[in-house]
Order: sequence, then C-alpha cells, then structure tokens
Amino acid sequence: MPPSIETAQSWQGRTMVDPAGDKLGTIDAIYLDDETGQPEWALVYTGLFSTKAAFVPLAGAEATGDAIQVPYEKAQVSDAPSMEAGGQLSQDEEAELYRHYGLDYSEHRSDSGLPARERDRDSDAVSDDVPDTAVGRDTSGPTTDDAMTRSEEELHVGTQTREAGRARLRKHVTTEQQTVTVPVQREEVRVEREPITDANLDAATSGPAISEEEHEVTLREEEVVVDKRAVPKERVRLDTETVTNEHQVAEEVRNEHIQVDGDQDQLPRQDQR
Repeated sequence: MPPSIETAQSWQGRTMVDPAGDKLGTIDAIYLDDETGQPEWALVYTGLFSTKAAFVPLAGAEATGDAIQVPYEKAQVSDAPSMEAGGQLSQDEEAELYRHYGLDYSEHRSDSGLPARERDRDSDAVSDDVPDTAVGRDTSGPTTDDAMTRSEEELHVGTQTREAGRARLRKHVTTEQQTVTVPVQREEVRVEREPITDANLDAATSGPAISEEEHEVTLREEEVVVDKRAVPKERVRLDTETVTNEHQVAEEVRNEHIQVDGDQDQLPRQDQR
C-alpha cells in the first residue's frame, strides 16, 4: 500500500534507505498517479554528490526513525532506468520502471506526474496564447518572466567511511638451539694400599690364610635429564589510532554567463570619459 498524499509529501527532503539500512539518497519530489491522485513514485537523488536522479516506487515504503525505508536493494535503485526529472512520466517510462522493479503494470492509461501546484510552478507557464510582445518572452523555451536566471555548479565535497584493510595478530612457533652447561658427577675406582698394623691385624687375619676371593664395588654416575615447560612472557594486542591527511579533489564545474545581444541603437550607451 502506498502512503497517503499528506504522509508522502511530508517525506520530501528525508533520507531513503534500503532493507539493510544503506542510504539510497534524498527524496526530492513525490509523483502522483494522474488517475487515482495517489502517491506512486519518489524522485531520489543518489550518489556521493547527489547528482543522479532515480525513481523509486512508494509501494511498501514506510517511515523508520528519521529515514524512509523501501523494499528495494541499493544496487537495484542505482541501476534503475534514467528518466528525465520534470513534470510527467509517460506510460512507456512507467512501464519500463515497473519492469525494472519487478512490479505488475496495468496497460490502462495512467501517467504519473508532480502534484498540480508543482506542475503549475514548473510547466504551466508554457502557453501558445502568450503574445510575441510579452515582456521577457523566451524565444528558445517556455516564457517565464522578465528575468533570466544564471546558475553555477558548486562542488559539495564530503567523506564516507570505507574498509581500507585489515590487520591481524598471528602466532607461530620457531625452533632454536639452546646450550646449557650442567655439571655431572661420576664415581671412579681408586686402589688404596695400607700396611698391616695392630689396628687392622684382626680384620686381615679373620679369613683363611690362603684363599681366592673377589670383591666388588658399585660405581655410580649422574646423567643429564632434560625437561621443558611453557612460561608466559608477555601479552600482545591490536589497537587503532586515527591520523588525518589532506586530500585535494579536482572536478570541473560549469558556470552560466549572460551576455547582451541586440541592435546597437537599442542598447544603452556607455559614458565616454
């Protein structure tokens, strides 16, 4: 269901967004169905500098906060057929727009155009009944008034945020050779000889006088045992900081210039000094 006329007209100047909330542009005008008088199209200016005009159906549009949301993706609106923004959409132009947005279109004659007061302002000044002697009559276009408007293009430069890259932390394992000196001990056999004295005579003669014997001593030594364990050393994190650079934008702008043409006798004389 399209909105009411009062509601749709109150949307002029507000931002239109797609189902994902991405900005489509600013609503410049509301077009009504000539037969039903109901709001049918919104003229939206899109692009970074709002230079491209696109027609978006108002069917399914609804206010969401300060924006107007429509059920059409941003890419679909950007690729919409280009129509001249003015007072009227022809039946053929409407049919092409309906096909683009995947909507059913009736072949019944029903053009769309600006509300009557806007058409009166923009186009009703055109009349075949205006006499050639009317003051300010335009010979190359519709007669307006007794003045010509001179316009200039102005650059409106802004910024928008986009993803410039990504940074990530990645941990990997490397292997290095580490050498540690460790003292180790071992036992060696040393032969000691002592003479027979009164102190050791009993121990020396406790056995047979003549016999064969073996005496064994166990030798011990230390061996190196290696063990490894993980020890936390530090913590590392990513952070961002904002730096500001100046960037120059160069673009051509058009200016209108007005010159006076006519018979020299009819032009005002300049003072001779």
